[in-house]
Amino acid sequence: MSDNTEEKKPLDFIRQIVADDLKTGKHKQSVTRFPPEPNGFLHIGHAKSICLNFGIAEEFGGRCNLRFDDTNPSKEEEEYVDAIKRDVEWLGFKWAGDVHYASDYFHQLYDMALELIKKGKAYVCELDAEKMREYRGTLTTPGKNSPWRDRSVEENLELFARMKEGEFAEGSHVLRAKIDMASPNFNLRDPVIYRILNAVHHRTGSEWHIYPMYDYTHCLSDMLEGITHSLCTLEFQDHRPLYDWVLDTLETPCHPQQIEFARLNLSYFITSKRKLRRLVEEKHVSGWDDPRMLTVSGIRRRGYTPASLRNFCTTIGIGRSDSRIDLSVLEDELRNDLNVNAPRRICVLDPLKLIVDNFPEDKVDMVDGKNHPQNPEMGTRPLPFTKELYIEREDFMEEPPKKYFRLGPGREVRLKYGYLVQYVSHEKDSDGNITAVHCTFDPESRGGFAVDGHKVKGTIHWVSASEGKTVTVNLYERLFSVPDPETDSEVDFIDQLNPYSIKVVTNAVAEPELLNLEPDTTVQFERMGYFCIDLKDSAPGKPVFNRAVTLRDSWKSK
Repeated sequence: MSDNTEEKKPLDFIRQIVADDLKTGKHKQSVTRFPPEPNGFLHIGHAKSICLNFGIAEEFGGRCNLRFDDTNPSKEEEEYVDAIKRDVEWLGFKWAGDVHYASDYFHQLYDMALELIKKGKAYVCELDAEKMREYRGTLTTPGKNSPWRDRSVEENLELFARMKEGEFAEGSHVLRAKIDMASPNFNLRDPVIYRILNAVHHRTGSEWHIYPMYDYTHCLSDMLEGITHSLCTLEFQDHRPLYDWVLDTLETPCHPQQIEFARLNLSYFITSKRKLRRLVEEKHVSGWDDPRMLTVSGIRRRGYTPASLRNFCTTIGIGRSDSRIDLSVLEDELRNDLNVNAPRRICVLDPLKLIVDNFPEDKVDMVDGKNHPQNPEMGTRPLPFTKELYIEREDFMEEPPKKYFRLGPGREVRLKYGYLVQYVSHEKDSDGNITAVHCTFDPESRGGFAVDGHKVKGTIHWVSASEGKTVTVNLYERLFSVPDPETDSEVDFIDQLNPYSIKVVTNAVAEPELLNLEPDTTVQFERMGYFCIDLKDSAPGKPVFNRAVTLRDSWKSK
């Protein structure tokens, strides 16, 4: 008997933990969260975390919170909050309930800091940043206790209250957890949990003069929201003991489990928000949503689809050790999606005039072009065929080699969806550049097939010279010229930028139907690649097209 049971893909280690916890009754429901800091746009590494946290909520009938870690008002802006929410929704996910903010918990976090002081587990320290680094010790030597480590509870409470009221200058006082200055884990050597910042917060205004640090805020925010599985990347592995110490010391009623997974490192790209910010601020790119940046907003603007990103995150999986994924894996996921779903259109990027000598001067013959060769249900659209057309310059050669099957002297080719044409002659300018090619067409070959059945090897695309529309097309390549622009610490990553990462074509000619394309729709320019209308630079009647990806990976041979 045949077994038609669908083979299930093994769960990754995080999903297995969640499944086991639900099965044993440790948790009745999985609760995850996606906690970005609103100090920039999300990049593709964040997309992996989004797909993991929201994906687990969907798969296990749980919920996932969107929580902004807004504890550093000097770098945070509402623009980034809006962009992050937009990116999560575009990827196809919905957070549970209202959006959460760490600032929602500022009063509770302050009260819990007071509790740590009362327990003798936190103190106000007046060491400056340089001295604090000195007292912290090294990998081989333990740290030294701060001179203020043994202040009384009463004095610490008074000083912390004065910090809150804004009586002290930034950097003059901090609140530190009292743990172990000899710990081999630097994160436990009396870490700072509050610092003074006299900055206006995008939500709380000037109410606060002190702001909690990430390691203190994050675990308590998780606890307050009832998070069951706090998923983060491997760089937080050494922070887990501090995460647990804060919750254990405060004896919180809920203790989320922090689990680390490998971050996404993608070839020809960087995922350091600090370095992405530098690219933006130094204007090496046009902004956070530059289509070369592989921020989620940039990816969307370039023409990627939500499905291709989600499929990419599924393909690469969740692991325990860092690795570098080749960018071609992401590009192949986009090709796989668009090959099935993208309608076909025609655009000539490097126009060369083709004159059909025996075609009537004023006639416009509307031929049918298939919207998708493998999907007849997508129908057809009209393509105007006229006496003067444009073809790609590379589709004509004056002296073609033997295996060149496009147009040349003595050659016959098929104009896709149109007619068979036979070369007659060509024209040149004074510099020897070819300016036009003359041909004749076979009126009986409408649709591109000879009545007598003879075979034609070459098929090229075309656009009517009189009915086509001039458009701008951005041809993007990879932003960096080397697979890992951060490998050599002696070389500034800016020096690894690809000087040819964008080529702007201003004289491309598109079939009229391309001007009716809805924003956020990616199509295949037949024989050329996948393109979409730019969401930012296009204007009514003046579309700008971005190349999302070529039809095949042209870098594999490089």
